[in-house]
Formats: sequence, structure tokens, C-alpha cells
Amino acid sequence: MTQTTEMWYSLVINNQEKEAEMTEQHLWEVEHPYYCSEDNYFSNDCTASYKSWAEFLENEGDSDPDINLVFRWDWESPRKEGNDPESPIKWQGDESYRDSRLVVFCVGQSKGFFRSVSVEVCRADEPAIKEWLMSRFHHLLKLWTPLPLPTLPTE
Repeated sequence: MTQTTEMWYSLVINNQEKEAEMTEQHLWEVEHPYYCSEDNYFSNDCTASYKSWAEFLENEGDSDPDINLVFRWDWESPRKEGNDPESPIKWQGDESYRDSRLVVFCVGQSKGFFRSVSVEVCRADEPAIKEWLMSRFHHLLKLWTPLPLPTLPTE
């Protein structure tokens, strides 16, 4: 990396970490705009599933961030009526109960291969998930150097 790139990247990361400290929004509270298909139009062999965050980390946690470039994630909480966001099941207070699913979306840049990974998660997994996602987010930002971090609109 050039010195200018390193400075830009450092500023963006420091700014992002400060914003994250200020917002402290839980991953299960986020509703991303639009959706992403978990299937690949061109392949039936594009998904993986894990029964826990620990199992995911053991198998894919240290995968190359260029070969598995994460571009999106969705924390899906359980729903009463299918996947209707207006009908969440009331949380019962057990942080370790795996009632949710984290879906991570990746693209293999060298082959243009899209895949999704589904992981059964609980609220107690959130700190470890955030740490892993932040490392992937930092990597993604490097690919957008030297563009500045945009200001997100407030609602």
C-alpha cells in the first residue's frame, strides 16, 4: 500500500470505529434495504450451513478475504408468519438460545462465484460476530481506496 492509501485507510477505520461506538446498534436490530438471494442463478452448489458460530469459525473463519469477499450480511430473527418482518417472535431472554440465523454473502473475486453461508446464531454470539464482520468490512474498504467514507443519512 502507498503512504497515501495507508493514511486514508487509517482515517476511515478510525472514523468507522468511533461511529460504531456511538451507535451501538445490535446486529439483530438492523433491517438492510432490499434483499439478497441466497441462491446462485448459475450454480446449485453455492450455499453452506453451520449449526453454530463456533462451527463456522472453525471451517471458514480464517478464509482468505479476497477469495471470500464479504459484501453483505443479514441477521434473521425468528418470525411468526414465515419471514414477515412485522411479526417477530417475542424474545424469551435466553442469550444462548439459537433462535436466529446469520446469512453471510460472499463473492469469489477471481472466479466471479457468488455464495451464501447460513449460520445458526444466538445473541451471545454477537460480540464475536461483530469482530469477524469488522475485519471483513475493513478489507472491503481497502478496495474502495481512495474514496471517502460517505455520510449515512439519518432517518
